[in-house]
Amino acid sequence: MNWIGSNWEQLFSLAWSHLGLALPPIILSFLLSLPLGWAAYRMSAQHRSRRFFDGGAIIVGLTSILYAIPSLALFLLLPVIFDSPILSPFNVISALLLYGIALQTRVVAESFTAASDIQSAAVGASSALGYSEGQRILQVELPLAGPGILAGMRVVSASTISMVSVGALIGVSSLGDLITQGFLRNYPEQIIVGTLAIIVLALVMDALLVLLGRLIMPWQKVLQEAGHA
Repeated sequence: MNWIGSNWEQLFSLAWSHLGLALPPIILSFLLSLPLGWAAYRMSAQHRSRRFFDGGAIIVGLTSILYAIPSLALFLLLPVIFDSPILSPFNVISALLLYGIALQTRVVAESFTAASDIQSAAVGASSALGYSEGQRILQVELPLAGPGILAGMRVVSASTISMVSVGALIGVSSLGDLITQGFLRNYPEQIIVGTLAIIVLALVMDALLVLLGRLIMPWQKVLQEAGHA
């Protein structure tokens, strides 16, 4: 494409800006939703065993409501709440963080629940071996829930990288600039380049997450090979 050849510096600059807006909410949503999701899982487990009110469902329900808020409306609402400049990247990062938490908290809770139901013997054996609650969570439950949590991170990553482009509508620079400018100038090639660049960035991030999963959860490959044997 002729546009790429004459504008590649702008393309890479916008790609870096796009990535800089996407990475903080992806990482922070994982770190914040992990304890939230685990708490929801534990509360739901207590609800099933002791018939308490289901606090886990309340946590998941409240976080899920956040995802129902239109992104552009949230981008415009946050400056009012935080008294920040409307063009500040902080508003986009904060909004995407809320969306990431809304998605990932449910996935974390469901991953812990599935791991506990499927591998209940492993969880029970760890208690019989004298593991403390912290040891059981970190050494048994979290590794078992890891694949599901990773799958949730991949969804959050793709959706976050996609929604960063909406920030271009309020003046926050990203690859979305190419799409909005392309529409304003009636320049389809620029729109196509911007769209493809966002897709490529999402695919690269997804591949990196898959690679990270294989590095920190090598036992999953062994289990998959054993399942195919």
